[in-house]
Amino acid sequence: MMRNRMVEKFRTPVSRMMLAARVGCAGMAALGTWYPTAASATAAPAVQPAKAASAAQPAKAAAGAQPPAPPTPATSSTAAAGFSFVKSLGGIDEYRLDSNGLTVLLVPDHSAPVVTFQVTYQVGSRNEVTGTTGATHILEHMMFKGSEGFNDPKGNSIKQFLERVGGQFNATTSFDRTNYFATVGRESLEGYIAIEADRMRHLWLHEADRQSEMTVVRNEYERGKNDPDNVLMEEVTAAAYEALPYHHPTIGWKSDIEHVPIARLREFYDTFYWPNNATVTVIGDLDPAATLNLIKKYYGVYAHSPAPIPAIYTEEPAQSGERRVTVRRPGELGTVIIAHKVPNGRDADQPAFDILDAILSSGKNARLYRALVDQGLALNAGAGTDLHHDLSLHTVYAVLAPGAEHDQVERALLAEIAKIKSDGVTAAEVARVKQQFSAAEAYKRDGTAAIAAEINEWIAVGDWTLYVSFPQKVQLVTPADVQRVAKEYLKDDQSTTGWFIPVPPTAEKGS
Repeated sequence: MMRNRMVEKFRTPVSRMMLAARVGCAGMAALGTWYPTAASATAAPAVQPAKAASAAQPAKAAAGAQPPAPPTPATSSTAAAGFSFVKSLGGIDEYRLDSNGLTVLLVPDHSAPVVTFQVTYQVGSRNEVTGTTGATHILEHMMFKGSEGFNDPKGNSIKQFLERVGGQFNATTSFDRTNYFATVGRESLEGYIAIEADRMRHLWLHEADRQSEMTVVRNEYERGKNDPDNVLMEEVTAAAYEALPYHHPTIGWKSDIEHVPIARLREFYDTFYWPNNATVTVIGDLDPAATLNLIKKYYGVYAHSPAPIPAIYTEEPAQSGERRVTVRRPGELGTVIIAHKVPNGRDADQPAFDILDAILSSGKNARLYRALVDQGLALNAGAGTDLHHDLSLHTVYAVLAPGAEHDQVERALLAEIAKIKSDGVTAAEVARVKQQFSAAEAYKRDGTAAIAAEINEWIAVGDWTLYVSFPQKVQLVTPADVQRVAKEYLKDDQSTTGWFIPVPPTAEKGS
């Protein structure tokens, strides 16, 4: 999950796709391939118990838009037989399919006759080990090669279907999840559900397809290696995480990408692609009872996984001192990155990090801009916190201006962190970035696909209700909260610092 992220060029293949409140920080896409088709579709309520009506719809960002009528959970409708209603929050109703444990989130929004359907599997590179790194991403590619019921020879594959009905679809892989989604006209929802459900358990996994997709993924890997800042971020991440599987890049190591056997991919698929390891989210012009019936029709044919989904029990050992990495390779500008491990994405301190990062990096009034860019030390600088299911990673960075020295820029970054620890931040700074946060939240939640992307990342973190409650928690952050998290987590002896030092192309060999 991305909040107050670094500049786009620092997004490694392992990064995720949540956008956030910041100026000059583009949201980054997780690993995945975009498949455009002929036409494209375009104060917090408390959690309600199972008998309560759902809360109001999420507000539309567009000026003058009328909010749709609040949905009513179909807990008493015979159309919802086979589902247990779990809870409602912020216009989102959660259900559980009794027969197999599939989680379903419904978000009615009748402002346009379109629907986004998304399935999020709780499997990512976090679930990989040496020998299978990158398997989640390769499997994501393989999911588009066809299934028993829907494939190119039959003329009804996902690409063929969506080209006929007009829509957009995509899939992305990250540390903690893999998601597949499409935005279609409401009349085409059933057709897409049928395809998505079929490939949950009836995917084709052919060696010829693995070979072809391996070359595509290897090309992605090599493109990432051509960006020295991507390489630096990967090495900083690998050094920061000693034991947790976030140590591995989501795209995997090249040898694993090239040589993972098709049998290992089949084993991976048969371990994690089950209803009880998935959340279906449906957003848009939907009828709750009818939608639940469609989901039961196509997903209810599957059983719960025959064995428990493997749990991740590895814990990161305490860091015993500062860590450093250096990348030397051809390039034009140097870079400094300073990273600290911080609590998981569900932690109560994360809203304070959101404000801290915005104060450091949001706009030309931000502290890092004034201290480094205005002073001629850096061309840009920023801060962000990548939210994970387990320990997250907080980062500050700067791209050096010509003539600037790495140690000078590193000292300037550390000095800004030290000032916040010793002197805190002002109420005016906090108020400013809260206003920016609110504006960005409205824009990035405009449209069914945008809402699906946001909810997806909170599912990955481990609690979809944070989609509703996190923005409200951000508004409650105080200057004291910001100073406290900086002092508690951004300690020098808990840091991992990376330098990218550009070298002339002729000096790369033998240096």
